[in-house]
Amino acid sequence: MDQKWWKEAIVYQIYPRSFKDGNGDGIGDLPGVIQKLDYLKNLGVDVIWLCPVYKSPNDDNGYDISDYQDIMDEFGDMKDMEKLLEETHKKDMKLIMDLVVNHTSDEHPWFIESRSSLDNPYRDFYIWRKGENSLPPNNWGSVFGGSAWEYDERTQEYYLHLFSKKQPDLNWENPRVREEVYKMMKWWFDKGINGFRMDTVNMFSKVPGLPDGKIIKGYKYGDGSPYFLNGPRIHEYLQEMNKKVLSKYDIMTVGETPGTAPQIAAKYVHQDRHELNMVFHFELMDIDHDPINKWEPKEWKLTELKEIFTKWYEGLKE
Repeated sequence: MDQKWWKEAIVYQIYPRSFKDGNGDGIGDLPGVIQKLDYLKNLGVDVIWLCPVYKSPNDDNGYDISDYQDIMDEFGDMKDMEKLLEETHKKDMKLIMDLVVNHTSDEHPWFIESRSSLDNPYRDFYIWRKGENSLPPNNWGSVFGGSAWEYDERTQEYYLHLFSKKQPDLNWENPRVREEVYKMMKWWFDKGINGFRMDTVNMFSKVPGLPDGKIIKGYKYGDGSPYFLNGPRIHEYLQEMNKKVLSKYDIMTVGETPGTAPQIAAKYVHQDRHELNMVFHFELMDIDHDPINKWEPKEWKLTELKEIFTKWYEGLKE
C-alpha cells in the first residue's frame, strides 16, 4: 500500500466569515482562525481546509476572485495569512486552500482587459460568442438561475458564466490561461500551503460547439451539464496540472465533482493516472430534494443512503 499523510488525515473545514472574529468588527477573519488553532489541535484536526480568503467583491461569498495573490480586506492581509500558515505548521497541522479556477470575478484584471476590446490579448482568456437574432449563443441555464450568458454592450458579444454573471468562465482551451493558473498555484505552494480543495474541478472542459441543452418541462433554459461536466479534455488538463505543479510537492488535492459516478471518479483519482488524490460527489446531499428543483424537499429512506455508500465503496475500493 502506498502510504500518504492525507489518507489518514482528519480535515476540518473553516468558513472564515462566520468562524471567529479576531478584531471585533462582527466578521470572522484570519487572526480569529489563528486564535482557535489550539482548539482545533485539541479536537484532533490534522488539516484545515480554508474556504476562499482571496481578494473578492463577494458576489458569491469569495468564490468570485478578483486577485488570487491577495487577501480579502475583511479577513486581514497577506501577513496574517503567512502567520496563520506558520502557526498551523508549528502545531503540526496542515492547511489547504480553495482553488477556484473555473471562473474569476468580472473585476479580475484579466476580465477587465478581456471585455475591453475584441482584439485585446486577454480576450481569449474567457468564453465569448456572438448571439443570433438577439438571443444568447445557446440555451444553457446558469446554476444560479437565468441564462448562462451575459451580453456585453461594449463588444456586442456574450460571455459564458455557469454561475453568477459576475463569475465569467475561464477558457481552459487557451494554454496561456492554464500557465497563469499553474504559476499562481506554485506561488501558493512555495508560500507553504499543503494542498487545494478544487472548486467545480470537473467543469473546466466544455464540449466544442457548446450545443443546446435539453429543456425540461416547465423550465425556460436548457440543461447544459452534459456539455460542461467531465468534458472531453478534463483529464488532459488535470494530468498537465499534475505534471507541471502537483507532482512537485507533497500535497493533498480533493476535487469537487458534481454529476459524477464511481467509474468516472476512478479516472480522477487512480494513482496510475496522475490527476487528483480524492474527489467528492453530491449523491448523499441530493437524496432529500427534488432532482430538478433543489429547494423542493423530498422524502428519503435509510436504504437509499446505504445504497449510495455501498455503490461508491464497491466502485472505488480497489
